[in-house]
Amino acid sequence: MSDNELQRGPIPWSAGRWTHPPLHAVEDGTDLLAEAAEGSDAWRTTAYGFIHESEHALLSAFGVGSAVEVTFTANLPAQFDQAGVFVRVDGSTWIKAGLERSDGVLQVGAVVTYGASDWSVAPVQDWDGHKVTVRVSRTADALIIRAGIAEAPLQFVRVVPFTADRKAEAGPFLCAPTRAGLTVRFHSWEVTDADASLH
Repeated sequence: MSDNELQRGPIPWSAGRWTHPPLHAVEDGTDLLAEAAEGSDAWRTTAYGFIHESEHALLSAFGVGSAVEVTFTANLPAQFDQAGVFVRVDGSTWIKAGLERSDGVLQVGAVVTYGASDWSVAPVQDWDGHKVTVRVSRTADALIIRAGIAEAPLQFVRVVPFTADRKAEAGPFLCAPTRAGLTVRFHSWEVTDADASLH
């Protein structure tokens, strides 16, 4: 099946594969409740000097011309609690985009990793407690990241270089680097057509 023939629409939670299984993952109606392990995270080297490869990411094929949308409740109360969309090529090439609690403030942002990680965030405290959608579109040479309160217009977050020859997977993720007990309620995981333009 070519990238353009990849199925559009909702993805069953059972159709993905976990990079690292969470402590618990149970379906509740149409939602998925996932509990992160304490210390789970994804990061490579930059500034901190460590490599963490213990994120909980539920992945399926991510082709050129498609977009992955994940909707979840933004209940991330502790330092570095995070959830959103994870895009993976291999252990040193991946992107995570979504929400993260940093220095007491809910932030939207992305970590882009090509051998080493970078990190960008912007405060979105007014999204706290709401259903939030994170959308990553894949074009011929880029990933376009957007996010916002579900069913409202999504705001631009970032554009990332990403060539068409990379075989990638994408889907929802969660991490809890600093504590036990983070459970994220994911409401939907869908594949749609990629955004037609950056603006």
